[in-house]
Amino acid sequence: MRLVATDLDGTLVRHDGTVSARTVAALAGCRAAGVDVVAVTGRPPRWLADLAEVVGTATAICANGAIVYDLASARVLRARVLAPDAVRAAVEAVRAALPGTTVALETLRGFRREPDYRPTFDAGAELTCAPLADLLADDPGVVKLLLRHAGSSPDAVLVAARAALAGIAEPTHSGARDGLVEVAALGVSKASTLAEVAAERGVAPEQVAAFGDMPNDVAMLRWAGQSYAVADGHPDAVAAAAGVAPPCEEDGVAQVLERLVLSR
Repeated sequence: MRLVATDLDGTLVRHDGTVSARTVAALAGCRAAGVDVVAVTGRPPRWLADLAEVVGTATAICANGAIVYDLASARVLRARVLAPDAVRAAVEAVRAALPGTTVALETLRGFRREPDYRPTFDAGAELTCAPLADLLADDPGVVKLLLRHAGSSPDAVLVAARAALAGIAEPTHSGARDGLVEVAALGVSKASTLAEVAAERGVAPEQVAAFGDMPNDVAMLRWAGQSYAVADGHPDAVAAAAGVAPPCEEDGVAQVLERLVLSR
């Protein structure tokens, strides 16, 4: 094994937002053994500052694969964005299937939302709260389109979004939040970007161990030569992985890495 690719929230990061000392030590042990560690997350870059030193990785794949980010310099190395026309088409298609869907955008210029979209978490400094046409007027570089259908489960919204967005964009979801799905440009996923990063480092899929817990991890878990879903993860992630790690709250990633790397 030459590279560890790990999701953060619910996989490495506990539900209270902390990372255990055991997990920090396991990741440090991997790096000391010459094994790269790459964070692969749905988070935008602004939500990584408090984890950079803990995770100890120089590279993060953010926004479900839309961004490759250098943590040391706090710099976007490259991004795959949704063009404004694709955003408009995606919103129109999903609203036709799920009337009342509200919209927000993660962009290279910050978080933006329509007035009736209510953020679940701290969105940071909002540049714009306006109708969709105004949100897109300056082509801000949309890395993730957020679509919420209040009162629905994210699984149900994802089913509808996949049907509506076929050939338009790439929907997924990362948790049991009120009817929220996350949409990237067509063909963009954690797996597609991880494959690029691994290839740049001369690392083959069979040399990668991946960890995840949610539908946005499924493609990555299928791609990696060794893959583990945490036991308390989403059923789709557990089904996609080759193995099951103990739950996040029991330091499941650390337990697997101790066996795969640190015991050698």
